[in-house]
Amino acid sequence: MRLYLVQHGEAKSKQEDPERGLTNKGISDIETLADFLKAKVSFDRVVHSGKLRAQQTADILTAAIAPNITPAVIDCINPNDDPEKLAKLIVSWTGDNLIIAHLPFMARMVGLLVNNNPDNTLNNYQPGSMVCLEKEDGAGEWKIAWILRPELFN
Repeated sequence: MRLYLVQHGEAKSKQEDPERGLTNKGISDIETLADFLKAKVSFDRVVHSGKLRAQQTADILTAAIAPNITPAVIDCINPNDDPEKLAKLIVSWTGDNLIIAHLPFMARMVGLLVNNNPDNTLNNYQPGSMVCLEKEDGAGEWKIAWILRPELFN
């Protein structure tokens, strides 16, 4: 099982857009990520926080990689939510899952799953970054398989 944990693409400021949709750079970064991944990964489930920037990120990735999946909103992955709630939820999940959310939540989620400590952040997320975690069926430990950041594609 794999979890693909994505921080949404670069978002506009609240002054520019109160909804904080993606900037042109944010859209471009996520399109580039999607193009790179489309023949390399697949998802059985796509979830996001419901915030516009996360929804736009989910829509771009899903359209390119898993067009038969409709992204769903879950309410426990907002910026300051406790990652324990999602950790309890994913115990029942199967297959490979894409989660699009925000900081500091995403960094705390990686710390919780890999080190059992949400305050021990293991990676430096940037907008548009993806961390792939994996665990073997029946095994309880998550491992970092790889990390992609937009700077790798520029």
